[in-house]
Amino acid sequence: MSLQQNIRRWGKVGVTTACVVGVLGAAAAAWAQGSAIWRCGNEYTNHPGPNPAARGCREIQGGQVTVVEGTRSAGRAAGTPGNAGGPGGVAPAVAPNGARSAAERVEPDLQRQRDAEARRILEQELRRAEERLAQARADYADGKPPPLASDRTDAPRYTARVQELRARVERAEADVAAIRREIGRLDGGR
Repeated sequence: MSLQQNIRRWGKVGVTTACVVGVLGAAAAAWAQGSAIWRCGNEYTNHPGPNPAARGCREIQGGQVTVVEGTRSAGRAAGTPGNAGGPGGVAPAVAPNGARSAAERVEPDLQRQRDAEARRILEQELRRAEERLAQARADYADGKPPPLASDRTDAPRYTARVQELRARVERAEADVAAIRREIGRLDGGR
């Protein structure tokens, strides 16, 4: 079958569809090559603004980033900035003052049990995090850890290990501080 016979067979709709698909494919390929993805803290964007370095943004190289939108908090009042109204543009059923309907309320005894369980879990995590912090500080030894056998002959390796130990101490300190903040929030809610 010749090209002319195929064109007659499929008609103008087939040719038009093929042209549209070709143009869209070319446009998608051009867009994918020209857009850079930036990480600005916990936000990924392809529009970091005029001065990305000032915002602490880094360009992500050689990888695909998939962003999955999370669910919106039901605690937000309808009409507040940043509230898109939920799926389908329907506003969540929450009163502007944050009050909940009778069906959504939790019995006070059940809430106290939940709070006590949350506090117990946070206190366990705090103990573990403090143990990790104490171990990290002992390993770091105020920036002068004893060199390992491989470190004695390789000064840059020793320096890198000291920096890694310092970063480990800083992460452990941040973990302890975050857990203490969470416990403080639990206490502040009473």
